[in-house]
Amino acid sequence: MIRLGREALVLAALLALTAGFVDAVGFLQLGGFFLSFMSGNTTRLGVALGSGLWVSAGFAALLIGLFVVGVVVASLIPEPAPWRRSALLVGVAALLGLAAVFSDQSSWLAAGFAAAAMGALNIVFERDGDIAFGVTYMTGGLARMGIRIASMIKGGPRWAFVPYLLLWLAMACGAILGCITQALLAGAAFWIAAGVCTGLAGLAGLLSSRDRAAQR
Repeated sequence: MIRLGREALVLAALLALTAGFVDAVGFLQLGGFFLSFMSGNTTRLGVALGSGLWVSAGFAALLIGLFVVGVVVASLIPEPAPWRRSALLVGVAALLGLAAVFSDQSSWLAAGFAAAAMGALNIVFERDGDIAFGVTYMTGGLARMGIRIASMIKGGPRWAFVPYLLLWLAMACGAILGCITQALLAGAAFWIAAGVCTGLAGLAGLLSSRDRAAQR
């Protein structure tokens, strides 16, 4: 269940918007592969293997593997550290910057950096060794939203589905912006996502400072 304050929910929505943006840019740059949606890449992997398309299969496997590497490396940052979210977002921004740098030279290398960044992005809301909710994929969130709507129909909390709807809308809007921006800037669009993550690192630091002050 998502239980976030208003400001933390805004941060989560902005992260989902960024993920949608990056995924759309990557999808268009790579001809149908994903940078944050690993279920889609898993399907691409299976279809490629079944069709004997070994290069496509290798690329899908590479993206999946680097996404997981991003999660692993990000998870090694000590969880209790008050600067953890800010450090994670600075790291994500750096990886997206590298994706922008290499976008004109090697689409594979740029995609690898971006996929690792999207994996790390999910750790921003890690709690007790588990991801409270994903900000780069929405299937589980949509299922939970449906459950909350059913609960509301049966007399449960009226607005419990709204956070999940907000995150889904944020990702969809990010994808629209990513599509438009990629048409104008191609791989350089990753610079915009890197800049957004840098700004969100400051917001995350501010939220952490407020949380510590409230606990005193």
